[in-house]
Amino acid sequence: MPAVSKGDGMRGLAVFISDIRNCKSKEAEIKRINKELANIRSKFKGDKALDGYSKKKYVCKLLFIFLLGHDIDFGHMEAVNLLSSNKYTEKQIGYLFISVLVNSNSELIRLINNAIKNDLSSRNPTFMCLALHCIANVGSREMAEAFASEIPRILVAGDTMDSVKQSAALCLLRLYKTSPDLVLMGEWTSRVVHLLNDQHMGVVTAAISLITCLSQKNPDEFKTCVSLAVSRLSRIVSSASTDLQDYTYYFVPAPWLSCKLLRLLQCYPPPEDGAVKGRLVECLETILNKAQEPPKSKKVQHSNAKNAILFEAISLIIHYDSEPNLLVRACNQLGQFLQHRETNLRYLALESMCTLASSEFSHEAVKTHIETVINALKTERDVSVRQRAADLLYAMCDRSNAKQIVAEMLSYLETADYSIREEMVLKVAILAEKYAVDYSWYVDTILNLIRIAGDYVSEEVWYRVIQIVINRDDVQGYAAKTVFEALQAPACHENMVKVGGYILGEFGNLIAGDPRSSPLVQFNLLHSKFHLCSVPTRALLLSAYIKFINLFPETKATIQEVLRCDSQIRNSDVELQQRAVEYLKLSSIASTDVLATVLEEMPPFPERESSILAKLKKKKGPGAVSVTELEDSKRESGELNGAGERGPDPSVMAASNASTPSPSADLLGIRSAAPVSNAPASAGSLLVDVFSEAGPAASSGAVNDDGFLRFVCKNNGVLFENQLLQIGIKSEYRQNLGRMYLFYGNKTSVQFASFTTTVSCPGELQSHLNVQSKPVEPLVEGGAQIQQVLNIECLTDFSDAPLLNIKFRYGGALQNLTLKLPVTINKFFQPTEMASQDFFQRWKQLSQPQQEAQKIFKANHSMDTEVIKAKLLGLGMALLDNVDPNPENYVCAGVIQTKSQQVGCLLRLEPNAQAQMYRLTLRCSKDSVSKRLCELLAQQF
Repeated sequence: MPAVSKGDGMRGLAVFISDIRNCKSKEAEIKRINKELANIRSKFKGDKALDGYSKKKYVCKLLFIFLLGHDIDFGHMEAVNLLSSNKYTEKQIGYLFISVLVNSNSELIRLINNAIKNDLSSRNPTFMCLALHCIANVGSREMAEAFASEIPRILVAGDTMDSVKQSAALCLLRLYKTSPDLVLMGEWTSRVVHLLNDQHMGVVTAAISLITCLSQKNPDEFKTCVSLAVSRLSRIVSSASTDLQDYTYYFVPAPWLSCKLLRLLQCYPPPEDGAVKGRLVECLETILNKAQEPPKSKKVQHSNAKNAILFEAISLIIHYDSEPNLLVRACNQLGQFLQHRETNLRYLALESMCTLASSEFSHEAVKTHIETVINALKTERDVSVRQRAADLLYAMCDRSNAKQIVAEMLSYLETADYSIREEMVLKVAILAEKYAVDYSWYVDTILNLIRIAGDYVSEEVWYRVIQIVINRDDVQGYAAKTVFEALQAPACHENMVKVGGYILGEFGNLIAGDPRSSPLVQFNLLHSKFHLCSVPTRALLLSAYIKFINLFPETKATIQEVLRCDSQIRNSDVELQQRAVEYLKLSSIASTDVLATVLEEMPPFPERESSILAKLKKKKGPGAVSVTELEDSKRESGELNGAGERGPDPSVMAASNASTPSPSADLLGIRSAAPVSNAPASAGSLLVDVFSEAGPAASSGAVNDDGFLRFVCKNNGVLFENQLLQIGIKSEYRQNLGRMYLFYGNKTSVQFASFTTTVSCPGELQSHLNVQSKPVEPLVEGGAQIQQVLNIECLTDFSDAPLLNIKFRYGGALQNLTLKLPVTINKFFQPTEMASQDFFQRWKQLSQPQQEAQKIFKANHSMDTEVIKAKLLGLGMALLDNVDPNPENYVCAGVIQTKSQQVGCLLRLEPNAQAQMYRLTLRCSKDSVSKRLCELLAQQF
């Protein structure tokens, strides 16, 4: 930068600033500013032309006044005029004023752009840098439109000065972040990537920021940067601090550049080239070795720079998850930080170890630090560090240490910070359930959890313990005995009363033989809590009382007396009053057999995903539940499964406490409920492990049409689902047009990169069907969902279906999936109402052999009348009543709307319940439509 001459000091500006500072009041300041504004305005409007120095001085004063918080409505043109000056200081002030005060909608933007273009083409490096800084500071879309194509040329030009290249790279990064659609690298891509080989370290540092941002959006386009980044990193890591003297920070060579290089490499999977991969592993080992060396300086800047590189290297090792030796070494290095005196280092070490615990290579190494982590949970002063310690205990938990970790977390709960108690409760509940091999231990743990942190125990937790007790015969007696003892405490949490009321109402008979827990004692114990409870809990207790009458007839008179009292049958709450009246009447008039039937024991719950997992995901947001659950479930398959997700039956227990099936594994919330299984829970099972299937492999491009036929008679639902991805559909059709909404849900905690979708119409379908799709976001965060809209136009009848191809990177592996989209000809039906006479008249008109398609087939599903009607209506035709002489038959009519023609269709479905057979007949005005509809429908019944 040129030296500022003595005459450029602008004494008038210094005097003005001094006057402002000496003002004793706000009024005095405003008065002085107004006086100065009047003087500047008169100077600008005067006849005498101002020289560059005066313009610069007055523009500076205006800028200072603006920074004090006052509005400036003039002087912009004078600032623009300064841009054409050949003096650096005048041009600098002009650009500074424009960067701060001129907005993108200004009428002067064209003049400003012309001045910037002149400076960019001047080849004066100082002026070029000023222009680039202005473009970056304004960063508007207008600036991007004007200069996005020019800046890459400056960046890669061989004769461009290093300082200009730095400014150009950062300016392009700014424009790309604000208007990515306008910054198209195209032909410049390879030359920009090769800036990583530049001799000037400042250029490399600036360029790598740009390349990293571009790589995140377009990884395939910039994948050649990996080998260059590894090469540059190797040179830095292997160099001594004296080799890069200008870029050495407290004995650490180029720490910022090293961190940026490591971060860039995290955008890509491990290098496929063996030599490049070997060189990178060598770099990472060198970084880990240097971390063990004694510090070369006691200053904090040295340790900060050194540790910044180390943590980025560990993040890269975790990202690759393919080098067991490096993963274990990284874990040991982090273990040393767990007892470091610096709080930030302890926090970062715990956070990184949480991720390491999910790797099968380093899980055992992480477990060796369990005592240190437990100590951190107990003694750390900073609540955020304690929370990370709890997260790490949760992540490192497996069958071998579950009891120890759960006990420590329960102990910590008594003094835990209120902000993390609910999350801690959920984690304890999940771990106790997931790793319980002894069901009595599980029951004890959950009841202890309710005792310690009852206010933070959500309904999902106590629902879950009830579900498991009901599904396990061997624990029911123990559970009844344990809750009976827990209820005897003088201060008993309401959640404990709910669990006690439910379990004693179902299984109180299992402990009634002991005089200390006789039926009347159980009832009196429950009823002693009644007046302290909320309305929903009282409703549940009333349901428990009527169950007692069935289990213990000797308590009938006592309980009826309670139900008969005014506080119950005249209760102001409608729910309590209705229950009291109905239960009293039921106990009075029903016979023993009827009472036993109505109040029989609850059946086992169906097997579904634990709702507590869903609660924790919701509590912590996308990606919160550790990947350990995935890995552990693979290692511990068959370990725990069992009670499903369903709340207490509202017809028997408190209606307001009933739970609904959890949609936690259904990111779109449109999956139909899973069928209830009558099979009992398998022995030794507790938690349904929804992740127990084998891990996902990079799938091939084979067409998956498993979900295609499910959508012939419906428009909404889940088309495809595996451990990584869920694809849902919602669609609507009108005449020959349709609109389909595709929902892509990331079921993992890991980001999907390079996410692209392509819809194609194979073969002749291109001339029959027109499908237009809107692009999707290339990044799908863990736990997130994105939407894509397809517009569909039916040009003429068709028999094939469009294909949806999805590609994305998960953990570095390319996933490739091709699905058949459920767009079938029946989606374009217009239902047609017809009388019996009109139907058969039309039926006879369509009598040519090629117009009819008929198929006789065996029923694949139940021949339920309502189900058949629902499917026929879902087909899109009008279901005609009282048309066929045989009332058992079904007839339908409709017109298929295409752009080129209309195709009339009549349908007749004749079921034979005895033979479990159907005869399906279709007559259409076009023979190809008859055959296609017949093929589709025959697979629906």
